[in-house]
Amino acid sequence: MEQTDTLGARIPTATYRLQFNSSFGFQDAARIIPYLHALGISDVYASPCLKARSGSMHGYDIVDHNRLNPELGSRDDFDAYSKELQRHGMGQILDFVPNHMCVEGGENGRWLDLLENGPSSIHGDFFDVDWSPVKKELADKVLIPVLGDQYGSILENSELILSFEEGAFFISYYEHRFPIIPKTYNSILTHRLQELEGLLPADHEAYRELLSIVTAITHLPFYTERNPERVQERYREKEVIKRRLMVLYRDNWPIKEFIDENVRIFNGEKGNPRSFDLLDGLLRQQVYRLAHWRTATDEINYRRFFDINALGAIRMENLRVFEETHRLVLELVREGTVTGLRIDHADGLYDPTDYFRRLQRACFHETRMASISSTAEPCADSFAETILQMYDEMLEVSPQAKPFYIVGEKILMKNERLPEDWPVHGTTGYEFANAVTGLMVDTRNGKEFDAVYARFIQERPNFAEIAYQKKKQVMRFSMGGEINTLGHYLNTLSESNRHTRDFTLGSLNRALVEVIAHFPVYRTYTATRKVADRDRQYIEYAVAKAKRRNPAMSESIFTFIEDVLLLRFHDSTGREEQEQWIDFVMKFQQLTGPVMAKGLEDTAFYVYNRLVCLNEVGGTPERFGMTLEAFHGQNIERARSTPLAMLATSTHDTKRSEDVRARISVLSEDPAAWHDCLIRWNRMNRGRKVSVQGVKVPDRNEEYLLYQTIAGAWPTEVSTAEGHAVFTGRIREYLLKAMREAKVNTSWINPDSVYEEAALHFVDAILRDVPANGFLADLRRTLPPLIRCGMLNSLSQTLLKVASPGIPDFYQGTELWDFSLVDPDNRRPVEFKTRTEMLAALQSVEREKGTLALARELLETMADGRVKLFLAWKSLTFRREHRALFEVGKYLPLEVLGERSDNVCAFERYSDGETVIAVAPRFFTRLGNSPLGTETWGDTRIAVPFEGAGCAYRNVLTGERVMTALREGQTTLPLAAVLGDFPVGLLEAVEPE
Repeated sequence: MEQTDTLGARIPTATYRLQFNSSFGFQDAARIIPYLHALGISDVYASPCLKARSGSMHGYDIVDHNRLNPELGSRDDFDAYSKELQRHGMGQILDFVPNHMCVEGGENGRWLDLLENGPSSIHGDFFDVDWSPVKKELADKVLIPVLGDQYGSILENSELILSFEEGAFFISYYEHRFPIIPKTYNSILTHRLQELEGLLPADHEAYRELLSIVTAITHLPFYTERNPERVQERYREKEVIKRRLMVLYRDNWPIKEFIDENVRIFNGEKGNPRSFDLLDGLLRQQVYRLAHWRTATDEINYRRFFDINALGAIRMENLRVFEETHRLVLELVREGTVTGLRIDHADGLYDPTDYFRRLQRACFHETRMASISSTAEPCADSFAETILQMYDEMLEVSPQAKPFYIVGEKILMKNERLPEDWPVHGTTGYEFANAVTGLMVDTRNGKEFDAVYARFIQERPNFAEIAYQKKKQVMRFSMGGEINTLGHYLNTLSESNRHTRDFTLGSLNRALVEVIAHFPVYRTYTATRKVADRDRQYIEYAVAKAKRRNPAMSESIFTFIEDVLLLRFHDSTGREEQEQWIDFVMKFQQLTGPVMAKGLEDTAFYVYNRLVCLNEVGGTPERFGMTLEAFHGQNIERARSTPLAMLATSTHDTKRSEDVRARISVLSEDPAAWHDCLIRWNRMNRGRKVSVQGVKVPDRNEEYLLYQTIAGAWPTEVSTAEGHAVFTGRIREYLLKAMREAKVNTSWINPDSVYEEAALHFVDAILRDVPANGFLADLRRTLPPLIRCGMLNSLSQTLLKVASPGIPDFYQGTELWDFSLVDPDNRRPVEFKTRTEMLAALQSVEREKGTLALARELLETMADGRVKLFLAWKSLTFRREHRALFEVGKYLPLEVLGERSDNVCAFERYSDGETVIAVAPRFFTRLGNSPLGTETWGDTRIAVPFEGAGCAYRNVLTGERVMTALREGQTTLPLAAVLGDFPVGLLEAVEPE
């Protein structure tokens, strides 16, 4: 049943994330829609499906926002998939990428146009390029850091190839393709011209045409031309020249031979360095400067997505860019095939608040225009204006008006809230994933776990210090160019005032690095002359910490940076200079997020390995779990502020799947047992380490991470030899990525192949499936209790996700046990046929034997994952049937009394006479052999306020009825009855029989 909020936004009841790629396209998605509907899903939450770079496995490397990705299927395939969704009353939330596009590989037409036409390109302001960069040699040019070696070596190795195609010249570097500026064609066309004169008489028509083309090229406006009329002339004439040249080449054999031979000469002869002078000279005249990929660290002059050279940022703050990139998606919104949007990397935008407002306005316009009848078509334009006026009036009354379902990918740090002026329904749910994992961690054992970790790795790591150092490392080795650009900008601002002009460029750069390294959140959101209180606190904190850590640096430099970031203008600061300060602040804000992401989640999280289930995107690994009170508090706040935000437990970005984290959380319950395993395994495997330059590989911190990873991802069922080999390969790939991300003994930039091979040899050795491998035998004896408790943890977190305030999101495949690690491991194909058959079988058994018998049966075979599928199905279908209860229902934490009170999270959702209670146990190692019944729960009970004795509740998951009873003056539900046959409970208030 479709439901909309008061402004007309279609609200999902539960979403299912699908990862589209060439192996799973629109036809594949259409086939599983009936299964997803039967599971209880209301909306498919689709990865980007717009035209991406060929072979993309994720879709975030967009090359054209206004075409569907042909690798996923045709438009007819997409329409058929959309119709299948609509036939089942389901919606589609599309993942949209507004911050960047892929600029490598030669498939991005806009980028190629920019490389051919430079600053005068009609797309010159589309990409965030600094045409006046710090390096003067790059003025009006773009650095393209794509070469695998130094430019000269690549050139003389004949890896840069000049070609002539369809009247135009190009340079190719493997899969990369770069256009030659038409203005420089004459370097090729006039080379050896005297030899052509010997083949064709001066009055020959083809010869005269060639000279005419050369003359026309001479008169082309240069690529730095900014006069609109001259730019239009250049665009018009260069295409005429290409057509003339193509006709001449095609129709005249001597001209064809002449051009082909010149191309061959320009390409040089390997082994003859001087033969490449012509090509070198031609390349020096281009808009782009091809360079070794390492130069990006210091000299890149286009903004990127993080430090990925292939992803160039676009200027979404430019209205034309917004309109051009949203044409197709808004068309799909108008058609009703896209009913919601997930906005990727909102923090990368110049002004996220303004972007979301424009997006909501555009979506409101499209959905309302869709309601125009055919008879009203002649007045569509005036109707459109009326619609936009309606939205603007709505915005005046409610600045956060949200007429279309939009969620923003936003990582919230500890105690940080989503900006209140964003007109979105919430985030994509990273904070919930961390909260529910933290709830399963026994917070009482933090200090003991610290000691276990420190003893094993033989040092006491400090997470805050690691994060600080890694953020500085990223700024130095990965994003130095961005820091240098920002530092020069700040230096320009300092020069305008006599009190700050003596600050040196070097000192300003160093101070900037220190402030960013201490930033407590991903970014601030200043966009006007008023700085929000929350942002002021973050800036003051960062500057104060930077000052304290650097007593030798002039305090006045830090004060100046704080003044700029807080827009504390001096009396002498003119209007133009004030605008420059604001622009600096907004560019500063675009940089702090990537530094935080790369330094924290992509580096520090692979160094600080105390309990890695806590090392999740948006997590705080230094905080050992989350208390029950804090979890309830987060739910209460979400119910108040963003009740329709997504609730995630696994995503394409998570470092480990929900089931891996649920299992690793169990380790927190018994640090002594974990310590014994570590000591035993280290002793068993000591002889399998290889020495590299006198150091045993892997180091102890990597070994500690490896043991957690193996324990967390170990299959629930006995593997075949082939399955074990696949598992070993996945662990190898994970460890290699983890070591490179950590940047301690190797890295992506400077891989140490000898060290890496030694570490991978260790993985192979300890996982070799032979009788003599005592470690493998020990794993098989030790892990079953951990696996069992991890599965029970996972059931609890699944229930919590479905019942908590927000929209539950299921990442593809996670309705069964899924023990994926970080990408690309979590993008492996999903066996939907198996899942479809399993769900149909569950439904059949329930009809035949009843819910209780099915639930009991599934507990006997938990390893096959059907029990998790059953829980998802029963809870999601109940939620769909009672959607108002979960969407607008109040949230009430329930007190648990008795001897096992700390082992249960319970809360009530109630609305308009409907009530449901969620009961999710935790810390299962304390519950003995079974999580069920009186022997386990004794007198533990849930206090049910506002109810009397004799009230009835039906457990949705078993069909059983439980009655409230009066005990010690309180109305309670006995857990022995609630959890008598199934380890979690979802209790619906019903009338007594």
